[in-house]
Amino acid sequence: MTTIQLSDMWYSKWRWLLNLGGLFMYIGDICTDTALAFRYFQEAQYVWSGMTAMFIITGLVINQIFSYAWFSDNMEDKQEQVMICRSKGRLLALHVFGMGIFLRYYHLLRQGYRVVWRASSSDNANFQERHHELFCMATDLSMLKLFESFLESAPQLLLQLYIWQGHDEWFILQYLSLVFSFFNLAWSLVDYRSCLRRSLPHIRGLPSGPPTVVYLLYKLFTITSLTLSYSLLLTLSVYTTVGLTVFWLLGTIWAHLLKTNFCTSTALELLYRGIIGAILVFSFFNVKGQNTKLEIIIYYVSCTAINVSTPLMLFFLKPELKAIIFFWSVSGLIYGGSLLGLVSLVWYYHFLHPKRSDPDEVDGLGKETPSARRIRTFIKP
Repeated sequence: MTTIQLSDMWYSKWRWLLNLGGLFMYIGDICTDTALAFRYFQEAQYVWSGMTAMFIITGLVINQIFSYAWFSDNMEDKQEQVMICRSKGRLLALHVFGMGIFLRYYHLLRQGYRVVWRASSSDNANFQERHHELFCMATDLSMLKLFESFLESAPQLLLQLYIWQGHDEWFILQYLSLVFSFFNLAWSLVDYRSCLRRSLPHIRGLPSGPPTVVYLLYKLFTITSLTLSYSLLLTLSVYTTVGLTVFWLLGTIWAHLLKTNFCTSTALELLYRGIIGAILVFSFFNVKGQNTKLEIIIYYVSCTAINVSTPLMLFFLKPELKAIIFFWSVSGLIYGGSLLGLVSLVWYYHFLHPKRSDPDEVDGLGKETPSARRIRTFIKP
């Protein structure tokens, strides 16, 4: 049996500061992408402007839908209802105006400040309950950030890389958009994994430290190399978008066949499965927490085939690229990133991934809340 250490449940001052930093990173990502969309519009690049805006709006709308639904579910708990919002109409209005994530950040940072900065160290009566509640709030937020990362940041990276390859000169906003999108994606992966492992007893065994670093490297290397390959394929032919749509459909169908039960309504569940399909275009996640050794092998064999063949296809089909340093640089990043990503993947799952076991129950957490159920049924690392 796995012993749950009290320190594993501690929502620390460092965690509070990291959440504050995540808020600024999120704002920076949205602001730079929005400014970039306006810049394209002013330059009469209406297609780029529209696509940049489309990714921003898609991530924003999806997050508002799920955030409002989760708030509504949580209102079954009277204590949480008082904490969140006294008026459901006001809650709806805030989400209509795109303030869902900011509302969650406000409540998390406010409650966290009271617990970790102002609470007396001698007050241990409700220690587990209060810190566990903070991690559940943080995990809900990290889920929404993960949605936003793969619906907005990752596609935005792909779009800007594609535009970059067709232009000799770049302006500062494009660089800032790439940087913020990349770091927002990286942060969402780490934050999601860190919060998830502390939110429910049966997955609290996931270790931090070196395993988190290797896990992050595995994700970033594989996502970066695959995104660069997609951008080269788009340079070769815009019909690559058809292939990406097929990947999305396959991922969505797989989630449907697994009969995910993440949401409380059928319509939201179907939308969730579509989001899973979008995530699987860029990275593999365990959809139902089951043994997916075969699926992950098939997935990364397919990704490796794409990464290996893409530079070769451009080398033979577009000979004029041979003299361009950019092509060789991107090809080196694809091959190097793919290799390092696979090495990190094998290292993580072979040496660092925790063995599954049934942990001891944590006293004082009561019955399963709507938030706890979401965490239990969400995609796993």
